[in-house]
Amino acid sequence: MYLIHVRLRAPVGMPEPPGLAAIIYSYPRTAGNAGGEEGCGLEHVSVHPRPGGGVTLGLFLLAPSLAAAEKSAVRLVEGALADRPDVREHAVDGVEAVLVPGPWWGD
Repeated sequence: MYLIHVRLRAPVGMPEPPGLAAIIYSYPRTAGNAGGEEGCGLEHVSVHPRPGGGVTLGLFLLAPSLAAAEKSAVRLVEGALADRPDVREHAVDGVEAVLVPGPWWGD
């Protein structure tokens, strides 16, 4: 499982819509979505506001590789944004895997 951060920016003056995590999470499960993202491996979505505006989405994805997880995250988020008029003007501002320190890294 991979944790991929997707940074979103909203148009100036537009707040993040309530339920953004649910919008992203439900997209691959929506019947007839144009993105065809069934089987994208999405397990969980969290939303974290960024200082100065925008949000960072944390997507937990099951994928065969890091590259596949990053590609799936971008397709999924861009598809969900395009599918909903209330978030269509938001844009992906960056995508990256998250490095989580483990006990093997030392102090």
